[in-house]
Amino acid sequence: MDIYHAWCDLKPGVSDVTFSEHVAAYMGHLKAAGRIEGWRLTRRKLGLAPPGFGEFHLMIEVKDMAQLEAAFQQVAGRQEPTEGFHFGVNSLVQNAVFGLYRDFPDSFRHRGDERF
Repeated sequence: MDIYHAWCDLKPGVSDVTFSEHVAAYMGHLKAAGRIEGWRLTRRKLGLAPPGFGEFHLMIEVKDMAQLEAAFQQVAGRQEPTEGFHFGVNSLVQNAVFGLYRDFPDSFRHRGDERF
C-alpha cells in the first residue's frame, strides 16, 4: 500500500467544516471511480507538528503506483465532475506540502536479503 500525504492550512475565513465536507466529496468521488482505496483527514492537536506542516493532514491510500498515476491522470484531465471536486478543495487551502510513503516492510523484500 502506498500512502500519499498532503498537509495544509486553511485560507483565512474558510470554515473547517466546509473544508472537511469538500474533502469528503472529492475523496468519495475518487474512491467510487476506483482511483483510490481509502483516505483519512486529520487535524493537528495541541499545536504539535513538525515545522512547515499544516494544521490538516490528508492521507490517501492507493494499492500501487499505477493506481496513484491513474488518479493523477484523472485529476490532471481537468474534466468535470473531477475538476469541480479538485477546485473545491484546493481553493480553500494554502501552504500545502506533499509526501509519498509506502508500507514497510513490503512484499518486495527478498528472503535473506536485509537490504530493501
